[in-house]
Amino acid sequence: MNPLRKKRLIIIFAILVGVGAAVGLALSALQQNINLFYTPTQIANGEAPQDTRIRAGGMVEKGSLQRSGDSLDVKFIVTDFNKSVTITYRGILPDLFREGQGIVALGKLNAEGVVVADEVLAKHDEKYMPPEVTKALKDSGQSAPTPAKEG
Repeated sequence: MNPLRKKRLIIIFAILVGVGAAVGLALSALQQNINLFYTPTQIANGEAPQDTRIRAGGMVEKGSLQRSGDSLDVKFIVTDFNKSVTITYRGILPDLFREGQGIVALGKLNAEGVVVADEVLAKHDEKYMPPEVTKALKDSGQSAPTPAKEG
């Protein structure tokens, strides 16, 4: 084989190996940092992985919010109107967090089926609903509640 061709072939092979390694590392990093969204029905059916960071969302059930008297611990139930899941959170809830409103919680599912959230996101105006929650409610045959008119 011609030495010039051999040199080109080695360079091309080295570039392919480098690109392959870079793509592999990028995919590995993305897989570890991805937060998949799960509905309360999917969580109750065991489709959500335990001890892996997930996003869980739905409507906060009215009357389900329990605040600890001596700490920032809160516990509430989120539903998609088919099934419900309990979410615990330690911290200050967003100002717009209310019962009967849509939320998305980021955290890990424990062995008891409770989502231990480290972040809670609430909708930012009365007409907005997180897209995942809207889709989950639509899939369950429900529609998002219409906001009460003030006046």
